[in-house]
Amino acid sequence: MKVYIETYGCTMNQGDTGVMIGIIEKEHELVDDARDCDVAVINSCGVIGFTERKVLKRVSWLRENNKKVVVAGCLPGINPNAVRDSMADAVITPKNLFQINRAIDTALNVRSSSPLPGQRGQRSRGGWRGQRGHAIEGQDIINVDPRRFRKRLNKTTAIVPIAVGCLGKCSYCGTRLVRGRLKSFEPDAIIEEVRGCVRHGIREVRLTAQDTGVYGIDRAGLSPRLPGLLEKISEIPGEFRMRVGLMNPKYVLEILDELVESFRNEKIYKFLHVPVQSGDDRVLEDMRRGYTADDFRAIVRSFQERFNDLTLSTDIIVGYPTEDEESFRKTLDLIEEVRPDIINITRFSKRPNTPAAKLKDMPDRCKKERSRKLTALHQKIGAENNKRFIGRVVKVLITENGKNGTLLGRTGAYRQVVLDQGRYGKFVRVKITGATATYLIGEQF
Repeated sequence: MKVYIETYGCTMNQGDTGVMIGIIEKEHELVDDARDCDVAVINSCGVIGFTERKVLKRVSWLRENNKKVVVAGCLPGINPNAVRDSMADAVITPKNLFQINRAIDTALNVRSSSPLPGQRGQRSRGGWRGQRGHAIEGQDIINVDPRRFRKRLNKTTAIVPIAVGCLGKCSYCGTRLVRGRLKSFEPDAIIEEVRGCVRHGIREVRLTAQDTGVYGIDRAGLSPRLPGLLEKISEIPGEFRMRVGLMNPKYVLEILDELVESFRNEKIYKFLHVPVQSGDDRVLEDMRRGYTADDFRAIVRSFQERFNDLTLSTDIIVGYPTEDEESFRKTLDLIEEVRPDIINITRFSKRPNTPAAKLKDMPDRCKKERSRKLTALHQKIGAENNKRFIGRVVKVLITENGKNGTLLGRTGAYRQVVLDQGRYGKFVRVKITGATATYLIGEQF
């Protein structure tokens, strides 16, 4: 059968897609266009309402075009009723993505060797009954070695998960209800996977998790914390770069000195993704984030003092129910102070079964206005930060295609550079000739 797969959401989801691709192609033909498939697999995200609506709209379009649909990813766990109502033919969650071929067979009405939850009126883990939306149960990801299946999404870049789940208690987050508590992967398995990637020509490794900063906490005495893991990976022979994924400030504080030291290695991008979410301590407490704005400042200051060319990325939720005008002003002031290069701005969105869903929401017009103000500030800071690189000569790793025949590369601090020519996987010297708020423009030097 012809299968098409589409991914929404975070780097972890992209990594899960790589695993599913490796499994699917053992029994089915993968196609690049949804119009050519028999079954479409939607690896979904439900972190905010906007993304949920986008996923459900896509499922509806596929159903209207007579395609069988498997909904994978986090949305089935965050909002199972919405997935049920979408008339998906089968459903799996991140914990049982290794059952993807069984889900595809179910969607095609192929008989399974054992009864499936949802059939004959059975109640499933997904929490619903009925003839559509069969929930496929199976082995948890932690018990299966994903290296046996994972496919690289391109010839240069690989996504390597180091853990699943988190230790957070964030009041607004539905993802933690799906991904569960922290389960760090074996360090030797991670190192061997990266070693294999480099041996096969991968030049950029993206280490990912819901929170990379908590790596190893659940394996005290058995695994190093994140700095120790980074040091071991850095010892792998070969010229490659690592991007370390999102880290919750609460747990970065526990390993701050060691983490800064580990980032000195040339193989680690000087890229720091630490979501602050708000500049107001009262709102942070309401969000149950477990740190203060000053904690965030301390982390940023430690990295910026050590690395002049640090790329700082953070996340902000605007319009949290307890955020007033003064709270928002504190957020703007914080951003002006630390001057992040990247800000992922999200308007607060109620997620089912979270504590924040019980709070009185504020009008959308207020969220939109605050989002516009923060976006304008972000654009201003981004442009100013990038203009200082014009005229510099930097080393760039070419990683992927850009628009209109261009290529995209990354500096040692993970700043994006648009080039007219080059080859994937090559390190080149580039002179920066222009800049925008979000990327640099360069010519090979």
